[in-house]
Amino acid sequence: MTTFHPKKNDDGELVAIAAPSAATAGPDWLDPALAATVLPGGSMPAALNGIGFRPWTAAPQDDAGWASVAGQDAAFSEPVYEPVAGMRVAAGVVIEEADGRVWVVHPSNGYGGYQATFPKGSQDHGVPLRATAIREAFEESGLQVVLTGFLADLTRSRSRTRYYLGRRVGGCPSDMGWESQAVSLVPRALLHTVLVHPNDAPLVGSLQ
Repeated sequence: MTTFHPKKNDDGELVAIAAPSAATAGPDWLDPALAATVLPGGSMPAALNGIGFRPWTAAPQDDAGWASVAGQDAAFSEPVYEPVAGMRVAAGVVIEEADGRVWVVHPSNGYGGYQATFPKGSQDHGVPLRATAIREAFEESGLQVVLTGFLADLTRSRSRTRYYLGRRVGGCPSDMGWESQAVSLVPRALLHTVLVHPNDAPLVGSLQ
């Protein structure tokens, strides 16, 4: 029996998941020493670390809305972004949970060769890099985040990506978009066992 993502892609088509991820038991979410995984539409505890899990129904719906989205105005410094010729301009965010774990996404069908990675995506015209990172976090993880600092600029396979640090203030990971087939919350000490793509190694190393 074919498994389909509950959300359709940008062309309005169903997305078949060839090798579905496995969800973990409910109590794992409450133990900071354990990794926990949820599937699209899966069950979650009501809250974690004092913040509830509810879909972000007021998320922006267009580029203009994302350009002014809340959560990008924290007073932290960041270097001037230096683009690389021939590479996409992109932004992503490492979302830190209050219990010390980190949120990661599992791209649908291992897109791009990633079994797991941090939320990231290309910048659209008129949308600042900070807002791009918040948008990608929502689209890929279902989470509403605020940015808390600059982390790194990395030249990846096809993009020059600016990564920020962020924290969860709302949303629900089971509400992930079609680009992700699962979302996990992972202890820092285990990140290297989950994020195994070489492109993520510098970030994993800095977090550990």
